[in-house]
Amino acid sequence: MKYVKYVTSTFAFCVLAGCATPSSIVLNDGRELQTLDAPKYDAKSGFYEFKQLDGKFQRINKDQVRTIKDL
Repeated sequence: MKYVKYVTSTFAFCVLAGCATPSSIVLNDGRELQTLDAPKYDAKSGFYEFKQLDGKFQRINKDQVRTIKDL
């Protein structure tokens, strides 16, 4: 019984750990924004969309972004 609990909890931890990919967005003016998850690009509007560390939804114009790195 302990083995089943161990395997189940390990599996759940791995699934949850794989869901979030914190990222760092460096803007052309040198500012750096950190995100909870990888930003998604909306081709229709030309904006990257993401949630900041405080949970607020943010949109940044593609032309303002220098680089995006996974943390």
